[in-house]
Amino acid sequence: MPDPHLRAADADRAAVAGVLGEHMSAGRLTLDEYDERLTRAYAARTFGELDELIADLPAHRPESARPTAPEPRPAAHAVNWHPDWSTHAWQSWVRTSLIVLSIWALTCLMNWQLIYFWPGWVIGPWGAVLMVQALTGRSQDEDDDGEQPRQLGT
Repeated sequence: MPDPHLRAADADRAAVAGVLGEHMSAGRLTLDEYDERLTRAYAARTFGELDELIADLPAHRPESARPTAPEPRPAAHAVNWHPDWSTHAWQSWVRTSLIVLSIWALTCLMNWQLIYFWPGWVIGPWGAVLMVQALTGRSQDEDDDGEQPRQLGT
């Protein structure tokens, strides 16, 4: 670092905060130590104050001591985010239908009269779309050319 008496800039404080974060993630600082040093880093005015915060931490590790990333392994099978889209879609439809029907019924009971059946505007079109998809066998994830999009791991 430059001379300890020189004033530090915001970028210098942010750089020290980044170094502290790396050392915390490596296990050299506890969360409390990190929090205290981070507070002091953003309050520091000079390079000397910033240098005190990282003086007892190693400056850098030699290349040979750095852990290497594990070799990526091919997935045993592709992860399918929606294993059965139809089941999830119908479950969402049923839950939403029950919610809007409950709200409508509660409103009717509170007014002591039957009001306009507005849940039909939620339940009907959504159910119709699900029914068409189920009858035609088209998934919501299919492209126009019939191909499934790439899935994670393929």
